[in-house]
Amino acid sequence: MREGYSILLELSDADPFFDKKKRLLNDMGFDVKEIVHIKSSLDRDSLSTTLNQMLQIARIIHLDEVELYFGQIGGLGFYSPRKEMEAQNFILSLIKSALSHHVRMQTHALQDLRDALINRIHELGTEFKVENKTDINYKCDKEKCLLQWAENNGAKTRLQIAFVEGAGRGAIAMEDMEVGDIAMEIPASITISEDLVYKSDMYQVLEKIDGMSSETMSLLWCMKERHNCNSQFKMYFDTLPENFNTGLSFGVEAIMALDGTLLFEEIMQAKEHLRVQYDELFPALSKDHPDIFPPELYTWEQFLWACELWYSNSMKIMFADGNLKTCLIPVAGFLNHSLHPHIVHYGKIDSTTNSLKFRLSRPCSAGEQCCLSYGNFSGSHLITFYGFLPQGDNPYDVIPLDFEVDQVDTMVECPLSNWTTHMVRGTWLSENQNIFYYGLPSPLLDCLRSARSQMPFTKTLIKANMEVDKEILEDLQSTFNAMMENLSDMDSVDRESSSWDVKLASQFKEMQRRIVSSILTSCSTGIKLVEHELSKCKAEE
Repeated sequence: MREGYSILLELSDADPFFDKKKRLLNDMGFDVKEIVHIKSSLDRDSLSTTLNQMLQIARIIHLDEVELYFGQIGGLGFYSPRKEMEAQNFILSLIKSALSHHVRMQTHALQDLRDALINRIHELGTEFKVENKTDINYKCDKEKCLLQWAENNGAKTRLQIAFVEGAGRGAIAMEDMEVGDIAMEIPASITISEDLVYKSDMYQVLEKIDGMSSETMSLLWCMKERHNCNSQFKMYFDTLPENFNTGLSFGVEAIMALDGTLLFEEIMQAKEHLRVQYDELFPALSKDHPDIFPPELYTWEQFLWACELWYSNSMKIMFADGNLKTCLIPVAGFLNHSLHPHIVHYGKIDSTTNSLKFRLSRPCSAGEQCCLSYGNFSGSHLITFYGFLPQGDNPYDVIPLDFEVDQVDTMVECPLSNWTTHMVRGTWLSENQNIFYYGLPSPLLDCLRSARSQMPFTKTLIKANMEVDKEILEDLQSTFNAMMENLSDMDSVDRESSSWDVKLASQFKEMQRRIVSSILTSCSTGIKLVEHELSKCKAEE
């Protein structure tokens, strides 16, 4: 009988990228159901080896489409800080579960493994810690009233609200908190969801409309309830801004400044969709039911305000009865987004306490802004629906490529060659800084190589393959040169006097130019490298 403990790490067969992840696991010598055996006693080297093995598997299990496509971030050994934290916390949960099942046994090895993992979480948090400054002159009277109201209704928090420079209102830790600590707990009874609509007089009207979603009903309920002086949620509505300043509220100048960018298309499509949705409902509802839908409360401007409220503040919450609902969570809306969040998993009501708990996945120091992750969103999505660009290099700022190639799956050596869509991002995030991939995503180059050459492309740089590479790089260079021309420079914009939306449009364009510029640099460097190798081949002939 083997001494020690066993921990199972399993890739779900329901994972949408099961086949790709399975190949990655198999290439590293792992199965989709990998049992890691832990000796009852571990020396320092064995402990490190075991932990690294478990993290390798956990990283792959938690990958999303973008991370699978681009691979690990160069020099870091993992895919993104957020995903590394997810993998670490996943392993930590398995270790804690194993400890709970071996309470009567000597568990020194598991405890040592847990402590070593927590140290790594600390190190990761320290490496990517963001310093924030708060504005001591900002008065948070309304926010303090909301906190008091929430606490009177059963909420618990170790955070206070302050104005954070560059981020607006945010949640600041009042004390040092560790991994696993609960920063905030909100009872389900003070969440705003579709359940409130079902109890209102408007539900009998809205339920008869074909295609009426629960989210739209909740949005329409808020448009009226925000003006109700006797509302249970008056304190909450009083803290909401008159303007959310998301991309949906961009003015003409900002929109025109975005011409030629992905963000321009995203904002225009979103606004068009919302306008069509509004016109399908109003003024008809106000004419037919003026007592329920007063026309002065259901204007286009107020509809857009409510849309921005729900886009920027709502959360998907799984309730104890198994129903997934889109909700507004008073107080929790002050938690800002970060690429390196403290809180990642927060979308499930605890059935024991009937509350939503915001548990830390990494430490948060007193005075530090406590952040969560809104999701794996690009900068264009965050601007459109939330009204900001995150600090740092966002691994989800990708540029999709629209082209058709045949024989995508003819590659022999590339395990991830069966991609039907392709994309690029800033090459400073790429691990492939070598002569085979020139800092560009390997699935893209493998696909283009496969389409242009009948022979399997090997890492032996023979002349024919180098000529194919040169053609590919020149074509990509031409494509991105044209893209750069569309991203006209905005140096002439006066940042100080510009409106908030023009400033944000300018920031987005700068980010896009930086991505395209890095790709052009990689193409240019790659062409020079290939030309050098071709000249050497010619000299040897």
